[in-house]
Amino acid sequence: MPERLTEMLMDTWTSLIILWITVLPSICMAPMNQSQVLPSGSSTGLKRLTEEQRVLNRSKRGWVWNQMFVLEEFSGPEPILVGRLHTDLDPGSSKIKYILSGDGAGTIFVINDKTGDIHAMKRLDREEKAEYTLTAQAVDRDTNKPLEPPSEFIIKVQDINDNAPEFVDGPYHATVPEMSIVAIIKTALPNMDREAKEEYFVVIQAKDMGGHMGGLSGTTTVTITLTDVNDNPPKFAQSLYHFSVMEDVALGEPIGRVKANDLDIGENAKSSYDIIEGDGMDIFEITTDAQTQDGIIRVRKPLDFETKKSYTLKVEAANVHIDPRFISGGPFKDTATVKIVIEDADEPPVFSSPTYLLEVHENAAINSVIGQVAAHDPDVSSSPIRFSIDRHTDLERQFNINAEDGKITLATPLDRETNMWHNITIVATETSKPLLLSRVPVAIKVLDVNDNAPEFASEHEAFLCENGKPGQVIQIVSAIDKDDPKNGHYFLYSLLPEMVNNPNFTIKKNEDNTLSILAKHSGFSRQKQEVYLLPIVISDSGNPPMSSTSTLTIRVCGCSSDGIVQSCNVEAYVLPIGLSMGALIAILACIILLLVIVVLFVTLRRHKNEPLIIKDDEDVRENIIRYDDEGGGEEDTEAFDIATLQNPDGINGFLPRKDIKPDLQFMPRQGLAPVPNGVDVDEFINVRLHEADNDPTAPPYDSIQIYGYEGRGSAAGSLSSLESSTSDSDQNFDYLSEWGPRFKRLGELYSVGESDKET
Repeated sequence: MPERLTEMLMDTWTSLIILWITVLPSICMAPMNQSQVLPSGSSTGLKRLTEEQRVLNRSKRGWVWNQMFVLEEFSGPEPILVGRLHTDLDPGSSKIKYILSGDGAGTIFVINDKTGDIHAMKRLDREEKAEYTLTAQAVDRDTNKPLEPPSEFIIKVQDINDNAPEFVDGPYHATVPEMSIVAIIKTALPNMDREAKEEYFVVIQAKDMGGHMGGLSGTTTVTITLTDVNDNPPKFAQSLYHFSVMEDVALGEPIGRVKANDLDIGENAKSSYDIIEGDGMDIFEITTDAQTQDGIIRVRKPLDFETKKSYTLKVEAANVHIDPRFISGGPFKDTATVKIVIEDADEPPVFSSPTYLLEVHENAAINSVIGQVAAHDPDVSSSPIRFSIDRHTDLERQFNINAEDGKITLATPLDRETNMWHNITIVATETSKPLLLSRVPVAIKVLDVNDNAPEFASEHEAFLCENGKPGQVIQIVSAIDKDDPKNGHYFLYSLLPEMVNNPNFTIKKNEDNTLSILAKHSGFSRQKQEVYLLPIVISDSGNPPMSSTSTLTIRVCGCSSDGIVQSCNVEAYVLPIGLSMGALIAILACIILLLVIVVLFVTLRRHKNEPLIIKDDEDVRENIIRYDDEGGGEEDTEAFDIATLQNPDGINGFLPRKDIKPDLQFMPRQGLAPVPNGVDVDEFINVRLHEADNDPTAPPYDSIQIYGYEGRGSAAGSLSSLESSTSDSDQNFDYLSEWGPRFKRLGELYSVGESDKET
């Protein structure tokens, strides 16, 4: 701390000396021009000059002051004097008052209003504010009237060395390629190797004032990282690698890895692997793992322990990216030897051929041998082989195979026209190890034999015009044969022996294997014969030849003069002129449809259903009669009112039926006189029964009769269910719970009702 304070004081005195040397000449020149350098605005000190003097003498400008200086960071015991203001109007009395305004006036800078001395009251920092603009003015102390215009000046804060240099963005990180020679920060050691040391930490110091005494300094740290270059070749960790693999390994399966280490990193460490020598160059391949940079050895072709038991390979690893600057340090590659041992595995049987093609004639006999497959066990143990047919490929079981020797035989007849190819799969299994099996496809082609007779390609029907000419071609027919001879089809056509001398038609064989039917004469008539049947024999050229007889139907038709068929029916002769058979059929169909509609309408009208019961609001049988008295039995004639059972409409002897509507109306017959109340019930019922038996309108079923009165004075009491809810009889509804869940809730409701009445 004392050394630092001493440096600051020395810097301050140095600045003051420089300021004194700079300002002193101006101060010394001021008295020499006292009459000219008075502040602007004062006129009392100036002499009146004549016009001639103004012309002859050169006018000198006044001394214009506008700057003052103060050192920053000054912290003395007393406020520092910045400067003094004075006007020539001040004779030394106390009548003039100095006023200061502007930046920091009154706070940072204070003026003595009597002497004009300006003091800095606070410690200033040039880095915060470098200058202050102020305004000074002299006024009368008593009246505060300005004695001269205000004058503006600047106070500048002079800099001292109070800030050390700083590194703004430190600490710094830099990279430089290894083995570099020139850099901004020069390497002190030649051929710096990243693989030996990758990072270096450097402390840099910056001094101001050119590094002279009294200057300040700052430091920062620079981390220098050496970037990698490809200056190291790949190197195998070992010169010999051993691997073993089963002979039944799948193609493309990895069997081992080799690794060539490279001290470089990134792109410079990438290597590619190749097999450059060995007896298994076509059996194995090696690829590079992009993530680990390992060499992966894979199987390229099938392995066979019985054929070759080991392989030797020479593998090379080389850098992908080579830096030409370091090519002289090469070669950037390395080699290693790989020995691969093949181990024996239980292999399934191997067929003598990957596929089999067999041929058989379609007329081959059952159990005849079609062909044979062969397979063997490639293992040293050589287990016996059993053969079978995969029945999923022979659902109809048309073939069999001998399990011992692999001979395939025919199980069912074949038909080439139905299925020309049969594809089955034969399975070979080791007897000692049934799980080890192999499959082979077998294609069986069915060869053709001449077993189908030719026939017409389609059902032909020929049309012969009545006005046709002799020798005219009536129809050209063709034949087909389901068989497929090697030299193609050749058909022979002929008429039946009894039809060779047919008087009406003849046939002609065409070069394209078709047949033409010709008319022998003209003058055919539909009325004489409408249809002719011509049997034709068709034979093929097979061995043995096959033949069939097909019949051609020839219909005689009426044709126009151009030979266009118009009508082929005999009925066409009796049709009206201008009306065709189709039109007549349409008209007849319409008439029949209208008749059916009329018959249905009449039937529905006749059998329209009427309601069985005629509603009558005045029917007494529909009235509800409340009763609570019963008769005293058959002996009680007083309590029974027979008038209640009488129908008021039966007074005149006519009893209309209320349940049906009679089809016939009869004259009302003389009825019985009103029966008094004392009439016997038995007699009354007999009368009503007689009337019902003799009534032709009575239906064959019983009608409902309502008896609304039962009588009075019965000892049994009322039998009506309307008052059963008010009876005092004890009832138990617990049995409803035993009828199931549907009646359980009903039993609970009745039980609650009974319990409520008891309470």
